[in-house]
Amino acid sequence: MLYWLLALAALMFGLYNVFIKASSDHINPVLGAVVLQFVAAFLGLGLLLYQRATGAMALTSSARGIWLAVLAGVAIGLVEILSFYVYGRGVPVSVGNPLIIGGSLIVTTGVGVILMREHMNLAQFAGVALLVVGVSLLAWGSPR
Repeated sequence: MLYWLLALAALMFGLYNVFIKASSDHINPVLGAVVLQFVAAFLGLGLLLYQRATGAMALTSSARGIWLAVLAGVAIGLVEILSFYVYGRGVPVSVGNPLIIGGSLIVTTGVGVILMREHMNLAQFAGVALLVVGVSLLAWGSPR
């Protein structure tokens, strides 16, 4: 079940970027991000209300959890605005998305290992090194 959820999340994240690219020539970047965030918020609110009504899942939280979720919201809001700008300037989604995602994987891996003290084996480090090489080649070969 977990792998199906991971595959579905990957599919939705890919489509998210494709839809941003497709709309970027037709909407102001900030307005596009606001519309996107409102739709996401209403979808999430609907699911939250459903969970509460059915008791499907306990609605737990802490001040730390709320604060970290707010910071994640700020980060993704800025990513959305920047993505609309990048794609609106003509960067193909086939280049922009791997650069954004690959770059974010490098950042999250560094944060995980250095700040969160997560452990990786040699094969995992090699995978990250290949990501760095791949992102570098994409960036080097992309139009300026």
